[in-house]
Amino acid sequence: MARRLTARGERRRRQLMEVAAERFAVAGYHPTSIADIVDAVGVGKGVFYWYFASKEELFEQILVEAQRDLRRTQRAAIADEPDPLRRIEAGVRASVAWLDEHRHLFTLFELARADERFAPVIRRGEEQAVADTLPHVVAGMDADLIRREDPVVVAYAILGVVDRLTRVLVLEEDRPAEAVADAAVAFCLQGLVSPAAARARLAFR
Repeated sequence: MARRLTARGERRRRQLMEVAAERFAVAGYHPTSIADIVDAVGVGKGVFYWYFASKEELFEQILVEAQRDLRRTQRAAIADEPDPLRRIEAGVRASVAWLDEHRHLFTLFELARADERFAPVIRRGEEQAVADTLPHVVAGMDADLIRREDPVVVAYAILGVVDRLTRVLVLEEDRPAEAVADAAVAFCLQGLVSPAAARARLAFR
């Protein structure tokens, strides 16, 4: 059963999570010990175990809460936007910006994806992301703004493009996040065919 924390207790828990997330991102999950975390915070191990049963539980909570914060950011970005394509665009841009701002958490997502203990947490987050994206894709198809394909496949494709471009170009190559978001939006909403080629194809038909 989760403990009911005071405001001070919640701040301490948050501090442990933030310090641990930074340490895990720099040194890796396995090399980072509980002693490393509590020493950095300046508390004893007893304080750690008051909030978390183990290092594994701590890491999982970091992942879950990071995914939750990303979803909150996406929802805020698309709030009150009636156009489904603009909602998708706003969601893409918010995602790239969040991942750029929280690069250490993005690194943790990648570490977790490769670890069989934590990969299910990442998969659940991805499934939730698809479920969040799906209504906007379906709305776009219903309005004849998106060509009719399997909407689940389209949702996965959008998320895959955003994840891959951000991981390679922002996280690894340190390119400007806004430019990467522009590229992700252009690809997701326009595909590979240029406007001139699209007009030519229509004229040929």
